[in-house]
Amino acid sequence: MTAPVRTVLGDVDPALLGVTNYHEHLFQVSPLLAGDELEDEERSGEEAATLVAAGTTAMIEATPTGLGARPDAVARISAACGLHVVHTTGAHHSGHYAADHPLLRLTVQELAALFTADVQDGLRLPDGTVARAPGGAPVRAGIVKGAARYWSIDPFGRRVLTACAHTALETGVAVMVHLDHGSAAHEVLDLLAADGLAADRVVLAHVDRNPDPGLHASLAERGAHLGYDGAARHREVPDSVLLACLEATVAAVGADRILLGGDVARASRYRAYGGIPGLDYLPRRFFPRVAGSLGSAVLHTITVTNPARLLQVAPTG
Repeated sequence: MTAPVRTVLGDVDPALLGVTNYHEHLFQVSPLLAGDELEDEERSGEEAATLVAAGTTAMIEATPTGLGARPDAVARISAACGLHVVHTTGAHHSGHYAADHPLLRLTVQELAALFTADVQDGLRLPDGTVARAPGGAPVRAGIVKGAARYWSIDPFGRRVLTACAHTALETGVAVMVHLDHGSAAHEVLDLLAADGLAADRVVLAHVDRNPDPGLHASLAERGAHLGYDGAARHREVPDSVLLACLEATVAAVGADRILLGGDVARASRYRAYGGIPGLDYLPRRFFPRVAGSLGSAVLHTITVTNPARLLQVAPTG
């Protein structure tokens, strides 16, 4: 039997996901992004609807614990616009939290218990109650997130990664790891492997911020999923460089370990909040270029087949 994908509206057959954006944020509040908060349900819902209108039918809400996540609102948006949403638990790197944030003081065991409860019982709201979807069912997480800073994994980051591995092994969800500028990718995989987690249950977010196809091929050969989410950031790297890297990586190791996302993540880049280019830049502008250079079959593998496989909740115990 095929294992299900855990969405904010319940477990679904992975075949129902369709075109999946592996990395976005409908809600996010962080001291590192002051003035760019995503916290308006109506506007975030309008933006999510543009993603659906552009042909995307599923996404990962990648906002973890303590950064303004609103899983109940995400569930309402999901139901209203017909977008499958897999919600994240876990934690970001310590720079996203105030120095006195209680999350920073938790042990590995406490973090793992928190993340596991989010997957099994439901994500908690600030008042401590479990978030509820329309109809009253708990909103449960379907992926767990950790993070590394630029060539740095501090003690909190290490505890979070270990807790992510424990949660993944206990519940069967996959692990997403934020990598600053695509750094420390093999090192993160080594740490997770030491905790018993295979690389094929990991997606390395922002790996394309270091557009090195040789590195990417070596990560894919270990089984890791490569999260390309840097489109529309041509102040740093133009889309043409990402496409060239994608082409070279696919030529070397195939397309079976690649995912695409937008990680737009800021109010100033959401049209519903008054900015540009909007969530639909990825399907409207970038997907056609991928199809043009690699073919529609490869685009289907990257946007449909791969996320459906990764997001299956399949406990190993």
